[in-house]
Amino acid sequence: MKKLIAGAFILLCTLASSSHAQAPKQLAADFKKLEWITGTWNRTNAKPGRSGHERWFKVSDTEIRGFGITMRGADTVYVEKLKLVVRDGGIYYSADVPENKAPVLFKLTEIKEDSFTCENDANEFPKKIWYGRTGNTVKAVISGGGKSVDYLFEKKS
Repeated sequence: MKKLIAGAFILLCTLASSSHAQAPKQLAADFKKLEWITGTWNRTNAKPGRSGHERWFKVSDTEIRGFGITMRGADTVYVEKLKLVVRDGGIYYSADVPENKAPVLFKLTEIKEDSFTCENDANEFPKKIWYGRTGNTVKAVISGGGKSVDYLFEKKS
């Protein structure tokens, strides 16, 4: 009986360690799916008199940095620092915006070849951020609490 229990224990330890070894591989594969976002994306649905863009660039195999800029004529009226990063066993979207003291993290909850969703239910607004790509266009939607804002972008050639 002791041998059976010891054998079962060894088997469980082996299975547990192999599942932990796969987690980083899956994170790496999922993070690689996000690389389509790199480049400059010009906003196509900005308010009249305004323009904007997001620019994303790969820093490493675990970090893609970006920034969003809104312009009124030649004046910059809003800047946000963005980041997609692997940390704490997950993938996070970080938004560092002027109205918050610290960056807000949104955990990646769904990923497909051409879209991803990140969520933070503790944040007042938005609670959800979704990006989806079709060809050379991207739609980003921030939502939560019954509100939703769409951002439409076209890849700069």
